[in-house]
Amino acid sequence: MHFFRHLVAALGVALLVPAHAAKPSAKPAAKPADPVVLELAHNLGPQAQERLQEVVDRFNKENATDLKLKKLEKGTRPAVLNLIRRAEMGDVLSQPKHFVPLHQMMSSAGKGLTFSEVASDLKAGVVDGRGRLVALPLVYSTPVLFYNKNAFRKAGLDPERPPLTWFEMQGVLDKLQGAGYTCPYTSSWPVWVHVDNVSALSGVPASSDKGQLSFNGLPQVKHVAMMATWTKAGYFHLFGRRDEASGKFNDGECAMITTDSREHADFKEARGVELGVAPLPHHDDVYGGRRSTLADGASLWIGAGRSQAEYKVAAKFVAYLLSPEIQIEIVRRYGGLPLTAAARAAARSALLRDDDRTLEVAFASLNGNGAKTPVRVANIEPVLLIANEELEAVWADRKPAKAALDTSVTRGNGILGSAPALKKAQPF
Repeated sequence: MHFFRHLVAALGVALLVPAHAAKPSAKPAAKPADPVVLELAHNLGPQAQERLQEVVDRFNKENATDLKLKKLEKGTRPAVLNLIRRAEMGDVLSQPKHFVPLHQMMSSAGKGLTFSEVASDLKAGVVDGRGRLVALPLVYSTPVLFYNKNAFRKAGLDPERPPLTWFEMQGVLDKLQGAGYTCPYTSSWPVWVHVDNVSALSGVPASSDKGQLSFNGLPQVKHVAMMATWTKAGYFHLFGRRDEASGKFNDGECAMITTDSREHADFKEARGVELGVAPLPHHDDVYGGRRSTLADGASLWIGAGRSQAEYKVAAKFVAYLLSPEIQIEIVRRYGGLPLTAAARAAARSALLRDDDRTLEVAFASLNGNGAKTPVRVANIEPVLLIANEELEAVWADRKPAKAALDTSVTRGNGILGSAPALKKAQPF
């Protein structure tokens, strides 16, 4: 009994002690973890880099992340995120172990990715055998014909009736030249436009189903030879192997250009140019008539061997890019084709308010077949180099078209034979 009295007394004393005296000393608050630093490697030009930086800054601000841009250096370890353009795809195809599939990264990060929502036209080179996305076709486009409506008026041509065939185009170019244009027509990305896409439009793809190059048939020879005669006549001017010609059109020097549809975003403020757009011309004497063009461009690839924390931020950025608001911005500001049906409808409405028909013309040109032909000459750097050399030899009147294309195909197939991975549409 005495024991319990003493225990109660002790408890009473304890209850009289001030509460703060009974608490243990408080631990300092935990310092917030620093955001994961992530890199997005790219090889964009200054203007496109500035636009991408705006998207990245916005993403960082809205998500308290630290995503940084860096230059894509050939031969170095890929960053977590890598924006790879068409001409650089050979590096991905030849080093598949340096990348992980997009669908795998998104799944492990807990971010759903509905592959069926992505337009079938835009899946060239970025899906595996089961139709799963291994990369994001972020800024895809297809070749179209841009023309200066002011130049058409000056030449006495109807600015609302651009040429639809190469035969019609020759007469247009003659009138433009007669109106004083020293550069009636030019082209960026000559191999992509005049080999891959002219072949596809003519129903004779640049490569066979087995991945063998085959762009030395009669339609391709006739087309390249025609371009040689246009060069001699002063109708066609070549300024480089990439997009050098786009600057000439943007400055108003050239009246017409064939290039990627995404460049409508760059040409909006072209000097003295009222922009018109039409499908890439076709040859109306080929069997079966006009076929479809191809889609390709810059795709987002995921570097291998990174931490789960980095992949979680990368997955969040991919989901951000797929949001309707950012999709519309990519179309309007970067010119890329929208990835989903919802984005396509919204972007089409926005562009038509600007009297811009590029999106309509591009999708009509693709006609649901933009992802066909796994091997694109313009996607494999060593083959692209050969094709450019041979085209330039023809257009400089140093070599006949047939001999040049035969040489391109023979040398190109030799490269593909020694590096079978380059024949694949995707590396996984």
